[in-house]
Amino acid sequence: MNTVVITIISLSVIGVVSGFILYFVSQRFRVIEDPRIDEVEAVLPGANCGGCGYPGCRGFAENCVKAETLEYMFCPVGGNEGMMKVAEALGKAAVVQDPTVAVVRCSGSPDHRTRTARYDSAETCEIANSLYSGDTGCSFGCLGLGDCVKACAYDAMRMNQETNLPEVIDEKCISCGACVKACPKKIIELQKKNKKDRKIYISCVSHDKGAVAKKACSVVCIACGACVKACQFDAVTVENFLAHIDPAKCTLCRKCAAVCPTGSILEINFPPRKVKEVETTESDISAN
Repeated sequence: MNTVVITIISLSVIGVVSGFILYFVSQRFRVIEDPRIDEVEAVLPGANCGGCGYPGCRGFAENCVKAETLEYMFCPVGGNEGMMKVAEALGKAAVVQDPTVAVVRCSGSPDHRTRTARYDSAETCEIANSLYSGDTGCSFGCLGLGDCVKACAYDAMRMNQETNLPEVIDEKCISCGACVKACPKKIIELQKKNKKDRKIYISCVSHDKGAVAKKACSVVCIACGACVKACQFDAVTVENFLAHIDPAKCTLCRKCAAVCPTGSILEINFPPRKVKEVETTESDISAN
């Protein structure tokens, strides 16, 4: 018999046998997925940002199906409206959560933080942070190399060329948390998004004692406690030489910001204070 014919027959037999083996194996070890996973994934925004804490929208959909409740499940891109669709697809109750937005907790621009060193190496915060504490006297502040901006896939952050600090564009921020993970100094966090994008927060993460901190930065929190005394709602506390505002208790009254001697408490998107209110605040500061 011709060698070519034998080869063709042999390969055909091997192919048929291999096909049967593969079919048997595929049927024997087949993984049957819950069809609801596809339904949930279909109503998700498809951003695959990881802001939910899972590897992409598919991973989030799988965990939503497996979870007994949706209490701890939330898609920051889809928001409450998106989670309502997920709940409807699964026949579960959705938990409404307050929307959040990224906040940069550092105001240490060159005007407030004197440079004491010069960094001359790879232009990334991650590498710079592994090599030294920073080019100023504050080892807690922003390194200014823009890892957070590079990590944002939604063009919701930019570097301010004058302050050398990152800025968040609220209307573009989807609260995915990519910038939070990218910052080695942990100065970026997700905070509750209030009406009209109004914010009050401590723009400082330094845990140095008052005198040391003030020498390094003029807008640092010195843990003086003036904000704690001014707050009537117990929303402000001081721990480890740093003040903290509890967003759950804060009523946005702005009294804490008015009495801060260093201006480390920022009040953003509020209307200008009335003259009478300013005079009252100044008299309160003098009394303290």
